[in-house]
Amino acid sequence: MGRRNSATGQASRWLAAYAAEERWRLNLAVAAGVVAALATLGQLVLLAHFISELLVAQAPLVRLTPLALGMLGLLLVRSLALFLQERLGLVASLALRRRIRGELLDHLARLGPAGLSNRHSASLASQLVEQVEALDGYMARYRPQLALAILQPLMVLVAVAWLDWLAALFLLLSAPLIPLFMALVGMGAERLNREQFEAVSRLSGHFIDRVRAVTTLQLFGRTQEATAEVHAAADDYRRRSLRTLRVAFLSSAVLEFFASVAIAMVAIYVGFGLLGYITFGPSPELTLFSGLLVLLLAPEFFQPLRVLSQHYHDRAAALGAADGLMALLAESVEELRGSGGEEAPAACVSEGLIRLEAATVSYPQRGRVLGPLDLTLVPGEVLVISAPSGGGKSTLLHLLAGFVGPEGGRRRMAPGLRYAWMDQRPLLVKGSLADNLRLAAPQADVSAMYRALERAGLGELLARLPEGLGTPLGERGAGLSGGQAQRLALARVFLCDAPLVLLDEPTASLDAATEADVIAALRELAREGRCLVIATHHPALMALADRGLMLDQQGERIR
Repeated sequence: MGRRNSATGQASRWLAAYAAEERWRLNLAVAAGVVAALATLGQLVLLAHFISELLVAQAPLVRLTPLALGMLGLLLVRSLALFLQERLGLVASLALRRRIRGELLDHLARLGPAGLSNRHSASLASQLVEQVEALDGYMARYRPQLALAILQPLMVLVAVAWLDWLAALFLLLSAPLIPLFMALVGMGAERLNREQFEAVSRLSGHFIDRVRAVTTLQLFGRTQEATAEVHAAADDYRRRSLRTLRVAFLSSAVLEFFASVAIAMVAIYVGFGLLGYITFGPSPELTLFSGLLVLLLAPEFFQPLRVLSQHYHDRAAALGAADGLMALLAESVEELRGSGGEEAPAACVSEGLIRLEAATVSYPQRGRVLGPLDLTLVPGEVLVISAPSGGGKSTLLHLLAGFVGPEGGRRRMAPGLRYAWMDQRPLLVKGSLADNLRLAAPQADVSAMYRALERAGLGELLARLPEGLGTPLGERGAGLSGGQAQRLALARVFLCDAPLVLLDEPTASLDAATEADVIAALRELAREGRCLVIATHHPALMALADRGLMLDQQGERIR
C-alpha cells in the first residue's frame, strides 16, 4: 500500500509539473468557468423573480419581458464561456501531449537500438500513442474542473446563505461526504487503470508477434493455438476494461446518491417552511422567491462535483499512464554510454574518423563483453570484424555508432562525423520506394534516387515497375525479396553519402549471386573513399577486407 501511494504521489507531482507549464491557459479556462457559473446564478435569480412576479404579484407578461430577455442574454454568455473553457482546456492538453511525446521520442533516440533491445516495438507504440493520449482528459477537463469544483459551490453557498442560512448549512454538511467517497473509489480506479495499460501493452506485443510469425505458424499447423492465445489475451483486456468502467460508474452512483439526499433535505425544509410547519431560524421569512431560488440553487451546488466525478476517471487513467511514461523516461542513458569511459571531444582526433583507446563495454547481466580494444578507422579502408557468436561483433558496431559508450578507455571521433548503418534485416517501412529512400536523405531528388538504385543493382527491377519510385511496399518491405530489400538498403547508403558505413552481416540469408552483387556494390563504396566496417563470418565478405579484426569469446582482440 505504501509503495502504491508513493508511486501515485510521484505520478501526481509529475503531471502537476507539466500542468504548471500550461498554467495561464488553465487559469483562463477556470476564469471562463467562473463566468459561466455567474451567468447561471443570474439566470436562476431572474427565473425565480419571473415566477414570483407572475404568481404572487400577478404581473402582466409585458412587464416580465425584460426578465425573459435577461435570461436569454445570460444563456448566450454562459454558452460562450463554456465554449471558451472547453477550448482553452483542449489547447492546453494538446500542448502537454505534444511536449511529452517529443520528450519521449528524444529519449528513445538517446537510448538508441541498444537501449531499446529489451523493449517490444508494440509496447513502445502503445506508450507513445495510447498512454500519452490518456493524459488528454486530465489536462483538458479534470484540472480546470478541480478548481471550479471549489469556486462554484462556494459562490452558490454564499448566495444560499444570503437567502437562508439554515439551507446553506444543510448543503455545507453534505458537501464533504462526496469528495471522501470519490477519493475512496478513486484509489481502486488508479490501480485498475495501471493494470489496464500494462495489459494493453502486453496485448499489443502479443498480437504483432503472432502477425509477424503467421507464415511460420501456418507451416507448423499452429494457427488455431495462436488464435486462441490472442483471443485469451484480448478477453483478459476486456475484463480489465469492464472492471475499470464498473469503478467509474460506482463513483458516479455514490455522488448522485448523496447529492440527491442533500437536495431532498433542502426541498423538505423549504416546503415545510413555506407551509409554516417550521418556525425556528430564518424559515418564517421564506417567500416564494427565496424558497424557489434556494431550490434552484441546490442542484447547482452539486453540479460542479458531478462534473468532477465524471472526469475523475480521467485522473485515474492519467495516473496509470504516467507510471509507465515515467519509467520509460527514467531509463538511464548513462548506463548505455558507460560510467568509467570517456567520450573525448571531437577536436582530439587529428587524423582518421574514429579512434578507440583501451575501450571496454559491459552490460549489467553479462559483465564485460568487449575490450580492452585499440582501434583507428581511416577513410577508404575496409575493416572486417569476425568473432564467434556472442564475441562482441555487434557490440563493437554499436560502440562505433555511439549507441553504447565505453565503460573504460576512450572513444574519439572526427568533427561532425556522419555514418550509415546497414544490417541483415534493414528497416523498410510501409510506403513507396521513394519514401524508403528518403529515410536516409529526406531532401534527395528523383534523379539522385534513380542513380542510387542503379548503383545498388536495382535498375532492372525499377524499369519493370509501372509506378517506378512510387511503387508501394508493405510493412517490413513486403513485396520485395530478401536480396532486393538488402539492395534497397544499400541504395540508401549510396544516397546518404556518409564517410563511415557500418554493416552487420549484410549478406546473411542471401543466395550466392545476390551476395556477389552486394559485395561488388560495397567494393564500389570503398573506392569512393568511404570507410567500411563489416561484422561478418562469410568468406566472400572477408576477402573484401583491407584489414581484419578477430575477437575471441570474451570480446578481446586476437589479431
